[in-house]
Amino acid sequence: QEPSNKRVKPLSRVTSLASLIPPVRATPLKRFSQTLQRSISFRSDSRPDLFSPRPWSRNMPPASTKRRDSKLWSETFDVCVNHMLTSKEIKRQEAIFELSQGEEDLIEDLKLAKKAYHDPMLKLSIMTEQELNQIFGTLDSLIPLHEDLLRRLQEVRKPDGSTEHVGHILVGWLPCLNSYDSYCSNQVAAKALLDHKKQDHRVQDFLQRCLESPFSRKLDLWNFLDIPRSRLVKYPLLLREILRHTPNDHPDQQHLEEAINIIQGIVAEINIKTGESECQYYKERLIYLEEGQRDSLIDNSRVVCCHGELKNNRGVKLHVFLFEEVLVITRAITHNEQLCYQLYRQPIPVRELVLEDLQDGEVRLGGSIRGAFSNNERIKNFFRVSFKNGSQSQTHSLQANDSFNKQQWLNCIRQAKEKVTCAGKAGVLNSEAHFLLSPNGSRVPQGETTLEQMDQSDCESDCSMDTSEISVDCERMEQTNSCENEKQIETNV
Repeated sequence: QEPSNKRVKPLSRVTSLASLIPPVRATPLKRFSQTLQRSISFRSDSRPDLFSPRPWSRNMPPASTKRRDSKLWSETFDVCVNHMLTSKEIKRQEAIFELSQGEEDLIEDLKLAKKAYHDPMLKLSIMTEQELNQIFGTLDSLIPLHEDLLRRLQEVRKPDGSTEHVGHILVGWLPCLNSYDSYCSNQVAAKALLDHKKQDHRVQDFLQRCLESPFSRKLDLWNFLDIPRSRLVKYPLLLREILRHTPNDHPDQQHLEEAINIIQGIVAEINIKTGESECQYYKERLIYLEEGQRDSLIDNSRVVCCHGELKNNRGVKLHVFLFEEVLVITRAITHNEQLCYQLYRQPIPVRELVLEDLQDGEVRLGGSIRGAFSNNERIKNFFRVSFKNGSQSQTHSLQANDSFNKQQWLNCIRQAKEKVTCAGKAGVLNSEAHFLLSPNGSRVPQGETTLEQMDQSDCESDCSMDTSEISVDCERMEQTNSCENEKQIETNV
């Protein structure tokens, strides 16, 4: 007699699986069905833990989390006032409420990054205080800054939820965003250090646990650290939306226009400083195999126009940097536990660089003739850069990840060559003229040319910038300088 405490597991799932096998007269197939049923039942009884989910499993998808619900002004406050408001005014209130709600969400995320990531990693000694200060930067100082704006917006909100004036608040508060300089300039070094620390299994395990927790909303740590920068570049869009629904005779009209000019200037200035910080970061991590590889064009560079991983025709992974006037081909290596870039070849001046757009299938892989006739992904998205100066010559066939990435590289290199060519022509003309005309028509001394202004504005551009304006400026400068030169000759006579 079997004991009364014997465990009996339900076989409903197993029975349903076995029932999928169609009934036939063949005896072997019936035996196979019975064997399958017994084997599954045996495995289920003997090893039940195999199918139970394990907490913090790295193969386990992130837990289902609640997403932030987008809130509308008309749904949040008493809508009985809507019958007295026009459609345009309702849209204006929605835009103002979106600005206020965005500040509230930003503050919540910044506090979460400190409470859920920074403080636990410091307390558990997962990272040192110095490393955490480098990764989180001045994030703490941003929280009271946005709390101040949120408080001001809530103070001018009426009991019915509507807001009459916000322009004067923005004009007075936006200059505080200059403190974003240090935070955004630190992001390149912060991202590099965070990626490096992820190789530590303790750091990776902690971040994975956070990612699988509901509070993260399936966002990793870097997403939280990048939220302030994303918010900064969104302000001009938010203010334009409020201005678009503001009547022309409204007192906020002038203040909003002034606020938009202020935030655009701040974003442009931070873009320049962030670009210079990024350029300096990568210049400090270049490793030269010999002194002859050092180039003053690298030292004088202020902006990285484009950089990323490319492959040559032998499949070697290279990290290529396009500075303002020089192309540097490197290999990524680890030096003193830091990611550095060792020069692969002599730097190539952009002025003397020759660029070729190669058709798919045109490159021979690894020097093999057979590779030239194979039609697969390995021979797509190539372009060639070459350089020859006396006895020195280089040729590199480089492969991008996809066609879009390839086009970005081609555009960047062409625009860099265009700028260098324009600078060279203007430099020759500048040496022959005492004065130049600035874009606004005022006369400026020889040392304060519009080229410096062009360089400053070009620092803000990315790989997809349009060169048509540069070309027009160059032609206008040539004509202007020629006229000034003729006037000077007449004066001397």
